Amino acid sequence: MGKFGAGLRKVLGLEKQSPYVREYFYASNMRANIYMSAIIIFLECWMIVRTTRKIIIGEYAEPFSYYFDVYYKNYFLLLGTAVIVLLFSVRFLRGKKDSHAVGQGLRYFFCFICIYFGIKISINDYSKGEQILTFLTMIIYAVCMQIWKPLPGIAILTASYAYLFWRLSGIPAHNTGLTELTSATKINGFTMWLGTALFSFANYNRILMQALKDEHLEEINAHLNEISVKDELTGIHNMLYFRQEAEKMLGYVTTDSEHLIYLFLDIENFKSYNQKYGFHEGNALLVKIAQTIETAFKGSLVARFSDDHFVVLTSDETCMEQIGKISEQIKLNQGEVHLDLKVGAYKPDDAETDPSVACDRARFACNSIKKHYDRSFRYYDKTLEKQFRLKHYVVNHIDSAIEQGHIKVFYQPIVSTQDGCVCGLEALARWDDPQYGLLPPGMFIETLEEYRQIYKLDQCMVEQVCRDYAESAKEGKPFAPVSLNFSRLDFELCDIVGILTDMAKKYGVPMEYLDVEVTESALADRQDLLPNAIRNLRKIGYKVWLDDFGSGYSSLNVLKDYQFDVLKIDMQFLAEFGSNEKTMPILTNVILLSKKLNMLSLTEGVETQEQFDFLRSVGCDRAQGYLFSKPVPLSELYRKFESGELRIKTAENE
Repeated sequence: MGKFGAGLRKVLGLEKQSPYVREYFYASNMRANIYMSAIIIFLECWMIVRTTRKIIIGEYAEPFSYYFDVYYKNYFLLLGTAVIVLLFSVRFLRGKKDSHAVGQGLRYFFCFICIYFGIKISINDYSKGEQILTFLTMIIYAVCMQIWKPLPGIAILTASYAYLFWRLSGIPAHNTGLTELTSATKINGFTMWLGTALFSFANYNRILMQALKDEHLEEINAHLNEISVKDELTGIHNMLYFRQEAEKMLGYVTTDSEHLIYLFLDIENFKSYNQKYGFHEGNALLVKIAQTIETAFKGSLVARFSDDHFVVLTSDETCMEQIGKISEQIKLNQGEVHLDLKVGAYKPDDAETDPSVACDRARFACNSIKKHYDRSFRYYDKTLEKQFRLKHYVVNHIDSAIEQGHIKVFYQPIVSTQDGCVCGLEALARWDDPQYGLLPPGMFIETLEEYRQIYKLDQCMVEQVCRDYAESAKEGKPFAPVSLNFSRLDFELCDIVGILTDMAKKYGVPMEYLDVEVTESALADRQDLLPNAIRNLRKIGYKVWLDDFGSGYSSLNVLKDYQFDVLKIDMQFLAEFGSNEKTMPILTNVILLSKKLNMLSLTEGVETQEQFDFLRSVGCDRAQGYLFSKPVPLSELYRKFESGELRIKTAENE
């Protein structure tokens, strides 16, 4: 009965209606008022003119007082009411929000006058042997053109029909002379009442369904509008809203542009919080932090930039105090994971600075102090301006650099600890730019990753290495297997495995001459992305190396979850060689672990003979570092081979 009862109440109009539905019905009735009143004004004017003409030409023999009492005063009453209702309804549709109570009162009064007019005229017509068409017309206007809830509509109809037929039953019928209604009249009257009632009922439910449908669409549109400017997770505004409102704010004459400042807030080490407590708790903390930032900078523009990053456009007069409050609140909620608030700030030179560029500069300032535990705030200054311009130069010119051959492959030898011969090469990118000169990787790799352009560079590197092999083979020069560094974005943004296979086939490179390096941090960042790619690479026949082992916090988990061919030990392990007594036993055990897991061990960052001798003594398979050679172009590498400075493993010296 629950659903049936609710459905019945809805059909009968007994359930509580939303403000939208009530307004929808009100507006529909205001439009109906215009149609009704316009028709009635026309008809009543015509009837007044017609009646007056007939009186003047003598067709009506009764005195004028009779016609005034029976017709004119009713005509003018209905006409005047129609004019008032028309004017009020037109005002409403033009946007004049008069009182709904007044509008509803006029509606009821108008319908009452219509029905009264119909009854009055029809009684007079019936007494002369004519039909009660005026009553029927007015009932249709009042009940069918207007939208009534079923019960009030039926009540109005029933009362109107009952009163009319009660009055008619006391009037002698013109054709029979009897003072009672005939059975045919009663049946016809009931049929008219029923038909009008059903139409009124159906009309209400039709309009109700349309109102509910439109309300649903309005709610959807409102939701879409909200999410278009609101961040779905935190509920604060997103960057679309931030940029739009910042542009408006900067255009206002009243804005104090001199004190405006853009802030970029980064919750450092938030990834570790997610790893320890899970994404659900991490999201809950992000919501708290967002609310804290919005509260601290109340009245300022606040938005979520991405992930655990936020931006604020505020006044520089009190921003440091608010940043301190936010930092304190973050520490109160950090649990067992140390979280730190890093803030970059940018003061625009003028009001025409694009908000997106301003946020980017504030972010650049923030990124410049990441991993600097003694600094939590930095302004964007001239030093950063130079770096920022270089950053955007890199992003804007990577395509032309590849096309014009400015991207070069430098090779750093990898040496076998058994015989000291070069057994492999690592391909490292260098950018030989006509404006900035030779750019080291640190000046463009991170930028390309940040802007998701790194795959272009890595594709270029794959092709150049394959081409170098083909040219060396053609010239009969020795060539060692080359390891290529792949970013996690390569697997996300392109089919890097397919590209590697196609290039090897195009240039005739044997599979054993191409290895793939994947950094430990890439696996920690997206553990759901790379497993299939690594399995496919090894299934095809490529060797996969784990690069930078020991530089992160999840090394043992990575070794447990993945299978690698080479374990490349991060150079940081050798940074304190000879001064830190823990270095040697840690390295020794890592190398032993690699053997137990059927992996070759390679230690990078080897700079002294003492380090190399130690690695050889503890069973490390390979070494790489400045002791042997820094990264050099292929031509320089061959010069070292020819001079005997480096020996490459060949069939003769194996």
